[in-house]
Amino acid sequence: MIDNLKQYPAMKDSGVTWLGQVPGHWKVLPNRALFAEVKDRDHPDEEMLSVTITRGIVKQKTLLEGSSKKDSSNLDKSAYKLVQPRDIAYNKMRAWQGAIGASALRGIISPAYVVMRLRNADDLPSYFHHLYRTPQFAKEAERWSYGITSDMWSLRPEHFKMIYTAKPPPDEQAAIVRFLDWANGRLERAIRAKRKVIALLGEQKQVIIHRAVTRGLDPSIPLESSESRWFPELPTGWEALTLRRVITSAVDGPHFSPQYRDVGVPFLSARNVRADRWILSDAKYISETDYIEFSRRVRPEVGDVLYTKGGTTGVARAVDLTFPFQVWVHIAVLKLKRDRIVPEFLAYCLNSPRCYEQAQLFTRGATNQDLGLGRMKDIEVPVPTTLDEQKVIVDFLNSQCSAFNTAISRLEREIELLREYRTRLVADVVTGKLDVREAAARLPDEAPLDSVEDAADLGDEAETADEEAAA
Repeated sequence: MIDNLKQYPAMKDSGVTWLGQVPGHWKVLPNRALFAEVKDRDHPDEEMLSVTITRGIVKQKTLLEGSSKKDSSNLDKSAYKLVQPRDIAYNKMRAWQGAIGASALRGIISPAYVVMRLRNADDLPSYFHHLYRTPQFAKEAERWSYGITSDMWSLRPEHFKMIYTAKPPPDEQAAIVRFLDWANGRLERAIRAKRKVIALLGEQKQVIIHRAVTRGLDPSIPLESSESRWFPELPTGWEALTLRRVITSAVDGPHFSPQYRDVGVPFLSARNVRADRWILSDAKYISETDYIEFSRRVRPEVGDVLYTKGGTTGVARAVDLTFPFQVWVHIAVLKLKRDRIVPEFLAYCLNSPRCYEQAQLFTRGATNQDLGLGRMKDIEVPVPTTLDEQKVIVDFLNSQCSAFNTAISRLEREIELLREYRTRLVADVVTGKLDVREAAARLPDEAPLDSVEDAADLGDEAETADEEAAA
């Protein structure tokens, strides 16, 4: 049904770059003709909401579930703004990144955010939700945002009202929303199915890693009792040692955000560190001067192990990057006793289930939860007698995990392609490049998903939940 979509029979120039050609019968109006700003305050007992990049407006508790972040909103919420169903709300500082959406919820948001209400009761907020979350609108929001740097850009209400928006007739808005809900549901089901396979592959990989780092590769070696509560039995000659006994130091990155640059020295956050690879496509950059200054505190080098201690707590990776880089406060740089432990073996240990459980147990903090450097050093790891045995285990795990990592990477790429296709489809439909009226009329009734997008997508946004609440 998606493949058979056609263009509208008559198109016209919208006169607006971000919209381009639109159907001849659509209106193109400034937002001041479509929306009125709402500043309804003094509702301190209403539920806190968050405006996210991945899913629009959600309950703040949904955003924080499963993350290390806690509610850091002001105790006095009298200045917070009320959002009601059908309202459009956006984060002034992140509208150009897609932090905007229509609300299906009633609640309050940061006083620094903007709430807009449709003037015409016949217009569907869901249509504008889809339209304003396209890359095309994000680029237009960026054009109208002001600030010294990208981190300070702000889309003020008076400038939002000057943006021109496409407005189909209300019945056509309904057809567009119906079609996109159906298409998004089909695509999301495919994505969730792939996520389930990824989770199963990850579980199988964890079983292999756990057995190798706690039992070794030779089943003929007997197990002996250990005094460790985490590793009560270990192969003969192995020890359960605290992290402090196998490292020379654990130092985290700078405790403040530097001035980011378009080019320079990579500055990694927790989201750039995965157990099986680096994610450098969205890495930020700092100047050479800042790099030198930060390196007085710690300089990551080949042979170190990076260990995330905030946000995504408990992910380790041995450093094999040969170019200079620096890390943010939520990453610890572990300098090892190289005559006692192999970096890759330590990384495998720290990523194993027992060490991950310890990391979660030792994480503290009411707002910005963090695995403190002191507590981190009390994490126990199983250590074989010789470096050669550790290297053999590393080689075995590299070989065994390679197939899993390849399969997982392929599935993640397929998910990425499905998302890219969904983004293009939504943009083409809401800007009138594809006519979905007949397709929407033929759609079967399907039970909607619990959410349009997988809640797992909120994980990265939890890192900024506290600043949103306190803004």
